[in-house]
Amino acid sequence: MADEIADLPLAADVFDAVTRWNDWLRLEKRASANTVEAYQFDLNNLFRFLNRHYGCQVTLSLLSEVTLGDFRSWLAHNAAENLQAASRARAVAGVRNFFRWLDRSGQMRNNAIDLLKMPKMARRLPRPVSQEDAREIIDSAKNNSREDWIGLRDEALFTLLYGAGLRLGEALGLNHGDLAAQDRITVTGKGNKQRSVPLLPAVRTIIDRYLKACPFAAKSDRPVFIGARGERLNPAVAERQLRALRRQMNLPDSVTPHALRHSFATHLLASGADLRSLQELLGHSSLSTTQLYTKIDERQLLKVYNATHPRARSKAS
Repeated sequence: MADEIADLPLAADVFDAVTRWNDWLRLEKRASANTVEAYQFDLNNLFRFLNRHYGCQVTLSLLSEVTLGDFRSWLAHNAAENLQAASRARAVAGVRNFFRWLDRSGQMRNNAIDLLKMPKMARRLPRPVSQEDAREIIDSAKNNSREDWIGLRDEALFTLLYGAGLRLGEALGLNHGDLAAQDRITVTGKGNKQRSVPLLPAVRTIIDRYLKACPFAAKSDRPVFIGARGERLNPAVAERQLRALRRQMNLPDSVTPHALRHSFATHLLASGADLRSLQELLGHSSLSTTQLYTKIDERQLLKVYNATHPRARSKAS
């Protein structure tokens, strides 16, 4: 991180603050490496803009005086550089996080950042995998590796994503102690919040089969899903394994580990699950996030209606 900001026009107090903020994100908030990297990228973008805008080095004193108009000019500049609305919204989130951390740690306060509105953007609907494709992915995973235990690991991982609706990071963050109960697991989700997720017997059976074949010792504080060298499995490896399966099955690029989680939610909703229960299972902090899955269900119903209703067919003819 120090190399990334060393060449920026920053005073020593800002350099020190950014370094400690990064440590706080990683060690206390347990933010993912991708989140920390993205936040730092967007903060660097703001620093460069302020340097050009004010024509001087960026100090904590200057950051405290940045106006709402200045922040809006920064976003307008990014829009002019063809930065998409989603990227600009992420930039606001990262910069706001830094400014709020500065406030909480007593270093600097700027009220203008809280008045800055997020860029409007259309929320993309989740793109689930069909039930048939999800089953085939899981069934094929165990035969897609040279080592049997690694194939069983991939089968167990993808089963857990689809069968319990976990995020990839949540599944890879599991330790053996989280599997102490036979019919449920303890999951640590976003914001370090824990939730208890029920496990279907069929899902538990596949996990136990992998654990029995795994050549590394199982201890309560050791990771459940591990790589070939015995370390916690890297997300990139899991994504690569699913990418290989996707290509073999001629599936679209939208079929990712996270799409299996979307499939869990969509298929439960289609089977009559209520939104509140689904929210708890998925670990969503807001019900509005869970409600996106109703849009998928509505879209599917409309497709069926247009394809089967006599009046719809008569209009098409």
